Amino acid sequence: MMKYVLIILILSLSTKSNLEKSYTFSTQTNTMEWRIVNDGVMGGISKSSLVLTDAGHGQFSGRVSLANNGGFASIQLNKTIKLSEEKKFIVLRVKGDGKRYEFRLKGEISQYESYVHQFATSGEWENIKLAISEFYPQFRGRKLNIPNFNFESIEQLSFLIANKQEEDFELLIHWIGLE
Repeated sequence: MMKYVLIILILSLSTKSNLEKSYTFSTQTNTMEWRIVNDGVMGGISKSSLVLTDAGHGQFSGRVSLANNGGFASIQLNKTIKLSEEKKFIVLRVKGDGKRYEFRLKGEISQYESYVHQFATSGEWENIKLAISEFYPQFRGRKLNIPNFNFESIEQLSFLIANKQEEDFELLIHWIGLE
């Protein structure tokens, strides 16, 4: 009997999380603090938007087009988030459409490179856990030969879709956290 009590105690302790929400969408969210950056900056014609659902989730949706050398849609938020050593993961509470997306970080807004981590969505609400140390540097779709993300804070975060195909997309976002 004692063995089972000990197993249950260990399992309950191991499931406790030190999750800290850094950004949460709600019915009060001002979506204007997010900036839409699509491939139009390079001549493309992809379209996207960020709106609030009735439930207060962020809905990033649109259509990616490959016309005119296009192929991506994104939303960006400038927000300073201090990182402590015990926080090793970005956790995203999202409901996707079965497509692949990228979550991107910048340690400084002025830097030209973004630090990228791809993730797949299942079509259901899920918590996606991304190791901060695995965010790799990229500029204009090319991986750079410099160290992975190693900054003391995040100054910009973004969601991007660029699957090298024409497609409609929809990603619901509830919150972004650190763990």
